[in-house]
Amino acid sequence: MSTALKEFRAFKLDVKDGIAYFTINRPEARNALNPDCFQDLNDFLDFLKDTPEIKVAIITGEGEKAFIAGADINNVRTKTGAQHVHAPSLEPILRRFESCSIPIIAAINGFAFGGGFELALACDIRIASENARFGLPEASLGIYPGAGGTQRLARMAGIGVAKEVIMAGRVLKPDEAKALGIVMDVVPHANLLDEAAAVAKKMMEKGPLALTLAKKVITASLDTDYTTGALLETLGYSILLDSKDKTEGMNAFLEKRPAMFQGE
Repeated sequence: MSTALKEFRAFKLDVKDGIAYFTINRPEARNALNPDCFQDLNDFLDFLKDTPEIKVAIITGEGEKAFIAGADINNVRTKTGAQHVHAPSLEPILRRFESCSIPIIAAINGFAFGGGFELALACDIRIASENARFGLPEASLGIYPGAGGTQRLARMAGIGVAKEVIMAGRVLKPDEAKALGIVMDVVPHANLLDEAAAVAKKMMEKGPLALTLAKKVITASLDTDYTTGALLETLGYSILLDSKDKTEGMNAFLEKRPAMFQGE
């Protein structure tokens, strides 16, 4: 598959062995998000939906300094409340990340501040380089996180952590983020994409229908009580019991061979 199939404004797309690598390419602005980035992110999600050959996506930043160092302040400085309500914004895009049918891994190569941290929190798995730093510094500008940061960080790391990061401006180092369950692993910068690809390949060995349903049930359960979440789990499990992937997976295990899943 050629990268020429899809052009982006602020990101680069590479596809290799069923993995889509999506890299924000604004190192001169520390990969800060602007309206072009919002459009690119939406277009990328459309690309994933329309390209069944892609099994896992990895999103990262160009360079060694920044994953995404927040939103472009020049755009935020002049934005009004009415414009924020009506213009394209990051929050609904990140909800699309969570509902995307394929897994998305954030390979965090540097500063993940503001919207960059919020985007990483909306991904399924986060792997950080030793260069990474995590923060939500918006309160120092007289605002607060507006793309789910107040919600996802509290759910993931606890309300006390969210309050300290947002209200006191605490910046988390990679090992702190790992201890809090925000990132799954911390690796040398040079190994970051290789490690993300290794995790992606492990996912690609699993039943794709099982991965999709597991992602949907886990995400939906965050907004429900345990009884409702357990019901969602039971219903999804029942679907998998009647799938071709289950039959193939069980047969492959008994026959001691790799499974050939079809996502059906």
